This record gives sequence, C-alpha cells and structure tokens, in this order.
Amino acid sequence: MPVSPSSSAQAAREAVARRLRDLRKEAGLTVVELADRCGWHHSKTSRIENALTGPSAGDIRAWCTATGTDDQAQDLIVQSVNAESMYKEWRHETRRGLTELQAGTAQLIRTTTRFRVYSSTLVPGLLQTEGYAAGVLGAAARFRDLSVDDSAEAARVRIDRSSVIREAGREVLLVIEESVLYCQVADTEAMAAQLGYLLTAGAQPTVSLGIIPAAASMRAQWPRETFHVYDDQLVSVELVSARVRINQPSEVALYIKAFEELRGMAVYGARARELILRAIETLH
Repeated sequence: MPVSPSSSAQAAREAVARRLRDLRKEAGLTVVELADRCGWHHSKTSRIENALTGPSAGDIRAWCTATGTDDQAQDLIVQSVNAESMYKEWRHETRRGLTELQAGTAQLIRTTTRFRVYSSTLVPGLLQTEGYAAGVLGAAARFRDLSVDDSAEAARVRIDRSSVIREAGREVLLVIEESVLYCQVADTEAMAAQLGYLLTAGAQPTVSLGIIPAAASMRAQWPRETFHVYDDQLVSVELVSARVRINQPSEVALYIKAFEELRGMAVYGARARELILRAIETLH
C-alpha cells in the first residue's frame, strides 16, 4: 500500500537538515554561535535544522563558510534543490501560467521509455484530446484563481507533448477506473470526441489501455490517488495543493506493485471498448 506521497520529499529535506546540523556540531558551534557567524537570528538555524525551513543556496554557502566546510557547499546545494523540487505547491508552479507548467514536464516525457499511469479521476494527459484538455485546464485555472487563463494554449502544448506515445520503442501502460469515463469536465461534444479517441488510442501498438469496471468484485486494490511512474525511477502524484515527485526506490517499488495489481483487475480490448461505448451512449 503506497505511503503518504509527501514522505519522500520530507525525508529528502530532513537528510539535508541532518547534514547541516552535523556540520555545525562537528565544528563545535552552538545554534547561537552558528547564527552569529551567518548573520541571522538563531531561530532560523533551528528551523533549518528541524527541516521546517528549506535553506537557500546562500544559506548553505554561509553555513559551510561558518563551519569551515566550503568544499561541501555545492553538493549540499544540489541535494537541497532536489529535495525542494520533490514537493511543489501549485500556487508556485502556476504563477507563470498553465502553458509554462505543461512545457516544464516535456523533457521528462521525452526521455521516458516506459510509462505507467493509473487514474481514478480523469483521462490521463497522455491520452487527452485538445477539447478535453482545455476543459480540465480551464477548470484548474478557475479553481486556482489565475490572473490569466491560458488553458487553451496549455491544452495545445499538452497534446503536442503527448505525441511521444506513438513513437516506436515507447511502452505506455495506462489503467483507469470506469468512473473516469463519466466524469464530464468538458462539454458534450468534447467528451464524445475524447471517449471516441480512447477507442482508437488503446489500439496503438505502443499503448495498453485497461479499464477497471465499476462492478469489479473482490478488488485487490481500492481506487488510489492518480499517479504516474516514469521508467521505474520516478513517481509523480498530483494532490489538490501540490505535485509530489517520489524517487526513493522503496516507495517507487511500492507504487509499481500497486499499479501491477490495479492493472490485473482491468479489462482490455473488446471488453474495454464495451465500457467506453456504453459511456458514449449516455452523452446522447
């Protein structure tokens, strides 16, 4: 069973905090003495050491200078940046708009060979049509009270980004709950186009689309949070307030285990098509 998706991010922050605390202690400095050398209040030192405040690059450089360990500053900065990138609040991620947010993940998608995607909420981005994507992103813009709604442009970027699934050498494994087919986040015409696209997308040689029927009995896994696994190396989970990226091997393995169990409960081919056609019929 996957643990809290923010645990990897917190563990990474705590690892940086512990290392900084160790450097202070090895230098024989108290919290107050370290703060004096760095030119800040001692409470800041305590917040950093307790992983309550993430240190900036400047903070780390000042800390290492104060403890006589300048040679360790760069490694710690990189470690800290990686830790902070694991947990990104949407309010920060969307400050420059939804289009830039979509473009920001393009490199990750381009360099991934095997995708595992489980969704209990929406059609996965990799299989979204432009109209459906615009509906999803438009709702996100309204919910987050963005000053500029660039959801239409962001939808086009998302679709362009998703073209990689048709490339030879990719393996795109997707599992959705049947309820996803009935979650109307766009107008009827866009929903019909989206569901129609699922009928053809699932037949592509690089794509495996499974649907877990609502009537499935004796589930090995109950509906989970939507998550993406990239090449067995990284898991991305989208929460209401933030996006969490997990790279701790034990947690990644747990998500892969959950995915495989969910995948085993899904139906494919003709049976999946039946579920999609049934959902299309309800739109008319």
